[in-house]
Amino acid sequence: MKNTARDASHSIVIEVNLEGSDHIESETSVPQCLGWEKNERGKLGPRMVNLSSSMDPTKLAESAIDLNLKLMKWRVAPELDLDVVKSTRCLLLGAGTLGCGVARCLLGWGVRTITLVDNGKVSYSNPVRQSLFTFNHCLNGGQDKATAAAQALSDIFPKVNASGVLLNIPMPGHTVGDSVVDEVKQDVAMLENLIENHDAVFLLMDSRESRWLPTVIGVAKCKLVFTAALGFDSYLVMRHSYRGESLSPSTVSCSSDANTLESASFVSGEPIPGNHLGCYFCNDVVAPGDSTQDRTLDQQCTVTRPGVSYLASAHIVELMVSLLQHPDKGLAEAQVSQCEAAKEGILGTVPHSLRGFLGRQQHLPLATARFSQCPACCDKVVAAYQNEGFNFLLKVFNSPSYLEEVAGLGQLQQCAIDSQIWELSDSEDDSN
Repeated sequence: MKNTARDASHSIVIEVNLEGSDHIESETSVPQCLGWEKNERGKLGPRMVNLSSSMDPTKLAESAIDLNLKLMKWRVAPELDLDVVKSTRCLLLGAGTLGCGVARCLLGWGVRTITLVDNGKVSYSNPVRQSLFTFNHCLNGGQDKATAAAQALSDIFPKVNASGVLLNIPMPGHTVGDSVVDEVKQDVAMLENLIENHDAVFLLMDSRESRWLPTVIGVAKCKLVFTAALGFDSYLVMRHSYRGESLSPSTVSCSSDANTLESASFVSGEPIPGNHLGCYFCNDVVAPGDSTQDRTLDQQCTVTRPGVSYLASAHIVELMVSLLQHPDKGLAEAQVSQCEAAKEGILGTVPHSLRGFLGRQQHLPLATARFSQCPACCDKVVAAYQNEGFNFLLKVFNSPSYLEEVAGLGQLQQCAIDSQIWELSDSEDDSN
């Protein structure tokens, strides 16, 4: 158009001779036409095309991530349920070496909701081992680990619903004074609320006693609970017993009689049902206490080979995914011996625990049943927590021996002492 008139002076004009075109009327004028076509309502109008899915970088990243996961389903495992993994809400207690590794691996599986909990700040030694932090996170005294890790996850994949929570987790043996009772009560309430609003809980803390309270709450609220712990050249990854009646962690309802040890009918050597597996504390005969009280600062730091944390992080996430893909979900049985094979899921069997030893290049799947006097998951401890609430927890925080009394460990210890006395008595009789 030029001066509101059609002008073809800057256009390429090609003359075409059509044979047998006598019937075509010669017309020197330009036909009347518009650049519109009829829409779905039969009227002339513009056609709108939404190109956001192919132009928006965030949506391009989301579709690319989903496509990479779907390739596993299309080419290897047609029955793989990616939606159940994607919709699982994961709570990571600890945003350190393990927390960063687990969070990155969860992103790889397409998990969309990740909450990180920690009370520490990023130090100069962290970025080289903890993959979500950089040097800038260490400046000016260091940023809060939980919020910095959550922001890093959002920077990696903007579509993830990542959040960080600054929280002190109360622990047995760490005395609670009268001046901080209200603060500790708020911390307990916040932890209970976080566990209630998530499907899978990962215990990734440094100390043993810090895992006790989340273990008790996880059992009481029937959540999937996973633990990872590191040694110098070894690691432990395990799942705790799942006490829910429903197979879906997002629609769980807790059972009562079905989960008691008295109702267990499994035989030694046979696979152990998921609701009768042991927890992190089931091999203990004493209650957890303050393990950092008599340690110097250098002894309080976890000393481990750098590669161990990546192995443990990968195994614990794959353990969760394998459990979610199993037809029995949290109730999936664990294999005890090579003679009796456990029921397999889409991704194979689901072990109870994995112990790895880099020094010997060993990787051992092990399974143990629940301990009837476990200081964390036994029926007496869970019932005391459900009935007494914070009052019970406060007694445990101030006196681990009280926890031993509730669980029945005091009686067990006394039996061991009595047996030693009888042995000494027999030896004296023999000498006479």
